[in-house]
Amino acid sequence: MIKQIHHYDTIVIGGGQAGLGTGYYLKQHGNNFVILDANQRIGDVWRNRWDSLRLFTPNRYNALPGMPFPAPAHTFPTKDEMGDYLETYARRFDLPVQTSSRVDSLSKHNGRFNVTAGDERYEADNVVVAMANYQCPAVPEFATQLNPAIRQLHSSEYRNPSQLQDGDVLIVGAGNSGVEIALDIADKRRTWLSGQYPGHIPFRIDRLVARFLLIPFVLGFIFYHVMHVKTPIGRRVRPKRLHGTAPLVRTKPSDVTAAGVEQVPRTVGVGDGLPLLEDGRLLDVANIIWCTGFHPGFSWIDLPVFDEQGDPMHERGIVHNEPGLYFVGLHFLTSISSAQINGIARDAKYVVQAITSRN
Repeated sequence: MIKQIHHYDTIVIGGGQAGLGTGYYLKQHGNNFVILDANQRIGDVWRNRWDSLRLFTPNRYNALPGMPFPAPAHTFPTKDEMGDYLETYARRFDLPVQTSSRVDSLSKHNGRFNVTAGDERYEADNVVVAMANYQCPAVPEFATQLNPAIRQLHSSEYRNPSQLQDGDVLIVGAGNSGVEIALDIADKRRTWLSGQYPGHIPFRIDRLVARFLLIPFVLGFIFYHVMHVKTPIGRRVRPKRLHGTAPLVRTKPSDVTAAGVEQVPRTVGVGDGLPLLEDGRLLDVANIIWCTGFHPGFSWIDLPVFDEQGDPMHERGIVHNEPGLYFVGLHFLTSISSAQINGIARDAKYVVQAITSRN
């Protein structure tokens, strides 16, 4: 039963870095808004990831507008430090975040947007979906055919090796998450890594030359200015980046080999209850961790704003065929940096300016 209807100028859906960055600019413009976040605590979007995770970007590029990251500029924060930063940011700017508010639906009636979250209902002239493209874990359909004795986890559920049962581990997916989780496990039990090698960046991000020269050039210039929807190369690269696998950033194939991880072909099905590899082999493992990515998770948006591939149709976050609807935080919303913390401010500011002009 709906308790009551809450009225706002703008509703921001998602209380991670994209939602908080958007809230910062909305507050500057005096907008009456609320930020709805599904997590119990601000910053849990980062805390609820595997324990050993560190960000790929040094702290110089991890700040939201108005507040530097409180750590040395060229160090890499842990996921908990990032979560705590977001919580402190929201408190410092007194942003109206309602936690434990998972949005169930977004629709439009009589020219106003309707948002439901549990038994709460909200109405607004503007809605900003401040979320990335990865919300729902993607697992192959054949996973249900595996022997039930095999422990299965998605990368979003994995925290540390204590979650696994005795026996070998198969990591399915050889991207950044798969390789980092494999390295997290390899010294404790036999680990197999299944998937196609996605390539890797040609330098070590932890080295001084990378921190002071290469990363600023790549993040501050290439990703932010060159790989942009306004440039010919940016428009050419964008379709591939939207649905492709990113290259390895912190790790290299040599790290996998040195750790004793056994690399095998793609996992394509099930045989006798065991995972079946592309080369016909069956692996007798006790655990499988699916590092197979995510679905966008926008099925709760009941509006005609998606293309044939399920991607939101927008121009720099503005949905022209549904006035008042905006996106921030999507992959390549404006540039490659749009899904990174250092790209949030530009996109959020642009969208909030559009909201203010519309109002």
